[in-house]
Amino acid sequence: MTNGLRSTGPLVWAAPLLLALVAGCQTNGGVQSAAAPAPLSDDAREGLAFARAHCAACHAVAPGEVSTNPNSPPFEQVANTEGLTQTTLATWLHDSHNYPAAMNFDLSQQQADALAAYLVTLRSPDYKHPIQ
Repeated sequence: MTNGLRSTGPLVWAAPLLLALVAGCQTNGGVQSAAAPAPLSDDAREGLAFARAHCAACHAVAPGEVSTNPNSPPFEQVANTEGLTQTTLATWLHDSHNYPAAMNFDLSQQQADALAAYLVTLRSPDYKHPIQ
């Protein structure tokens, strides 16, 4: 006595499974999903590189990271501060007398502008500020 699987061959029963797997791997036609980050401008990429090199020792510079220094807010939190604009942030970053002592270093106007351009990319209408 034979069962149906042996008489029809192994690919007959596996075909529906393979089709389902292939269908699950199809792309969405190049449409960017809501969760995918938007591409960064040249200034924002420069700002991210600067942040990784000079700020990441204390601050979380990308979403999902945790600041190594608990007194250093994640950049995502800074970016989602009510009323903050790219211009006000760049001005604050360039005017080093505004920094806390631990951040006392000079930024050129271009570095401040690039860092501000990166930070504003971290804004999200769904962001929830941590409870203090």
